[in-house]
Amino acid sequence: MYVIIMGGGRVGLALANLLIEDGYDITLIESDETLGNEIAAELDALVICGNGTNSKLLEETNIEDADYFIATTGNDEANLLSCILVRKYNVPNIIARVSNPDHEEAFIEVGIDQVISPEITAAGQLQQYVTRPNVAKLTTLGEGDAEILEMTITNDKVIGKRFKDISPTKDYIIIATYQNGKLVIPQPDNIISRGEKVSILVKRGTYKKVSKKLEK
Repeated sequence: MYVIIMGGGRVGLALANLLIEDGYDITLIESDETLGNEIAAELDALVICGNGTNSKLLEETNIEDADYFIATTGNDEANLLSCILVRKYNVPNIIARVSNPDHEEAFIEVGIDQVISPEITAAGQLQQYVTRPNVAKLTTLGEGDAEILEMTITNDKVIGKRFKDISPTKDYIIIATYQNGKLVIPQPDNIISRGEKVSILVKRGTYKKVSKKLEK
């Protein structure tokens, strides 16, 4: 898979390194020549110094062969313009970083496939740490209608019961448990043990209710 990343800042460089580790073929575009040269010396990828909003430069990256184009600069206007230009090359997947949430609608209206805001994502994760301090992991699904949480069962009223006695309900369903560190799909008649770690699909807005039932 061939991925073109525009922007060699912290977001773009971190993304490039992760994708390279996964075996992707990467080209990174950076407008700052000094920064671009520094990145080229340490990154196992082609680094092109120039303006990603320039059609000629985009063609130098073999944009027609790209599976993904990802604009990661901190400049929303540059990201938007580059994505608009890339559309004419029929790149299957176009992703843009947006710093100002007010600009998100403009990206969507011109047909950008995915619009990501690292700032909003980070704020959301921090909010989760505050409001769900006992949750090991959290994944949001769909439009935020549900979440998958990892919790540890410690409520004496639940311990010793069968999974089918407490799940599913209208608020949640226990979708996995762990035995010797391995994920196991719980069977209806399996008995719940103290300290058992489980993955739960929880309806949004019901976390406190579920936590109260399963934890102390």
